[in-house]
Amino acid sequence: MQTDIDPRHLIGRKAFDRNGTKIGTIDEVYLDDATGVPEWAAIRTGLFSRDAFVPLEPSELVDGALRVPFDRALIKEAPDFGVGRHLSPEQELQLYHHYGLDVAATPLPPDHDFGRLASNPDEV
Repeated sequence: MQTDIDPRHLIGRKAFDRNGTKIGTIDEVYLDDATGVPEWAAIRTGLFSRDAFVPLEPSELVDGALRVPFDRALIKEAPDFGVGRHLSPEQELQLYHHYGLDVAATPLPPDHDFGRLASNPDEV
């Protein structure tokens, strides 16, 4: 995904799967604590459903919406870690494995965490 996009501007945008089917709306963006780069988005998948984590790389911003290169069913089946707190390294690995992404290319230091960017800009 473009790294020059302010992650706060992703919150509230619509997200679509690889087939153009609407997944939901971005609730929160999680940043890599070490680099500050946006790594994950928590997408509200429906009015009474949970947030699903999706990787921002290899997703892309197209016409103001996030296009995620995975099927909606796979996204809805992603591990549910809740939102509003850090993702642990183990949780992040589970998400990478769920999406079939190669984690060997980006080794994580032992104390690596993913921080949450508040969904309310006043919290930042």
